[in-house]
Amino acid sequence: MKTSDSLLSKWSLSIFALLLIQYIFPAESNSQYSGINEDIARIRKGELTVKAKPGDKVEVVQLRHEFWFGCAISNGLASDRMPSEDKKMYKERFLENFNSAVTENAVKWLDMEKNKGEVNYANVDGILKWTEENDIPLRGHNIFWGIPNRVQPWLKEMNDEDLRKALKNRAETLAAHYKGRFAEYDLNNEMVHGNYYEDRLGPEITKQMAEWVHNGDPDAKLYLNEYDILTGKLLTEYMAQIRTFLKQGVPIAGIGVQGHLHAESFDRNELKRALDSLSKFNLPIKVTEFNMPGQRSKFLKDTKLEMTPQEEEQKAKDIVDYYRICFANPQVEGMIMWGFWAGANWIPASSLYKRDWTPTPAASAYKNLIFTEWWTKASGSTDKKGNYSTSAFYGKYRVTVNGVSKEIDLKKAAGKTVVDFTK
Repeated sequence: MKTSDSLLSKWSLSIFALLLIQYIFPAESNSQYSGINEDIARIRKGELTVKAKPGDKVEVVQLRHEFWFGCAISNGLASDRMPSEDKKMYKERFLENFNSAVTENAVKWLDMEKNKGEVNYANVDGILKWTEENDIPLRGHNIFWGIPNRVQPWLKEMNDEDLRKALKNRAETLAAHYKGRFAEYDLNNEMVHGNYYEDRLGPEITKQMAEWVHNGDPDAKLYLNEYDILTGKLLTEYMAQIRTFLKQGVPIAGIGVQGHLHAESFDRNELKRALDSLSKFNLPIKVTEFNMPGQRSKFLKDTKLEMTPQEEEQKAKDIVDYYRICFANPQVEGMIMWGFWAGANWIPASSLYKRDWTPTPAASAYKNLIFTEWWTKASGSTDKKGNYSTSAFYGKYRVTVNGVSKEIDLKKAAGKTVVDFTK
């Protein structure tokens, strides 16, 4: 055999071997990019140093993440619509899995004031009471929603002057009523897809909405929120809109991107590309509404459809991959599921828990990722100078030295912290 034939044969065998590996391990071939775990360690971990006497025993235990691992809260938590036993389980499982939250429907204007002048604060009050009691920061979703079919008929019947007054009153009244209690708000939902208020009142209305909110609460953080961005489909349009708002002087505190416009699975490359592109604005990013499988899947078309065991396992893997890619981006500050229990989730199959509260494989995969792989627990002894250091995920910690404990925060903004037991 000629040398060239030999090389060609070896090359053919190599290609065959690669194809065989991809056939046998298809999920692994597109799951993550090279170096993702190194990125996570670099971006999400800092240095925790303990000062004590030489040789002292040190224990470091993480209590919670600084990063938002959250979920939407159903109105059922604050109403009689959810049976008491389910409500009890809902609260327990929520606190086991999440450290932050968003109102699913309670803050929406259509939900709060379906009929003019009849404002319902009860659901919002009930949710806020529970989240505050449990130290859960809460997003207000949303102050306005300009998609035409989400605008109340009584608003559409107004002339432009009265409509403007109604918007101003909504923004100022809501913000003042809950001043300092919401961690952030979605200002006007899904403006790439439709904006009735801008169509009626002109392109400056978004800035005016923000100003009116700040009249009621000067410290309110206002986010944009949009869908079909992390699929890459409307990324260009969203980025253009953000540039326009920034040029207008709209006080944007952060960028919200929904995470449920994929189908049964998702495109890893598009997710990373979208997040990398949005990161160029140097603003906080939150994945605000996540479901897996998503809105374009067969499981929304038929909400009673049950997953096969194989589909449940794939869902678990997809959730881990999605979270891992988001966690590896330095501008992303939170991931918010849009439902975790099949009894209160618009895509029941995407839940961590089935209707009878049986955990799915996704529940175990999620917990293992957040509370084992991305969770710091360390111990050791101080050196001859009385120092002990460990690399730790950003968050709240209990540090114990010889039976004496202190709680401290290791913040991403600082990158490190020192706990002094010598004083």
